[in-house]
Amino acid sequence: MRAEALLHQEYAIRGGDFVNAGESSCKIRNTLRQIGIDSEVVRRIAIAAYEAEMNVVMYAHHGKMEVNVYPEEIRLTIDDSGPGIADIDLAMQPGYSTASEEMREMGFGAGMGLPNIKKNADVFNLTSRVGKGTRLEINILLNGKNG
Repeated sequence: MRAEALLHQEYAIRGGDFVNAGESSCKIRNTLRQIGIDSEVVRRIAIAAYEAEMNVVMYAHHGKMEVNVYPEEIRLTIDDSGPGIADIDLAMQPGYSTASEEMREMGFGAGMGLPNIKKNADVFNLTSRVGKGTRLEINILLNGKNG
């Protein structure tokens, strides 16, 4: 039987909204600090949440980020409605990016988002359907296993 979440938060993310980009991940980071989560775990979640949020802003029409804190782990789930990822293996390669020139001029699109998320996660699951959207599931253990 799965334990009930000690904390649950949801955030809507709008595609193309660079003005508010990063706001959800910042709120998650601040909340986790306030409830006393270990600073290294907070750092890892903040990186993963920011990178995932920016991918939604850059590539999807809209998305939702959910964070659930359990006694043993923090689960971050991001679902978006967007173009999807045609080749996940290629998208996972450091430096690979489909960012537009405009995004690159703003300092985004270095192709490190998904690799950074995976590096900071204890569990990383990415599924995508072209023309439908993408789902990203990230778990970070509170016992510091990956840290």
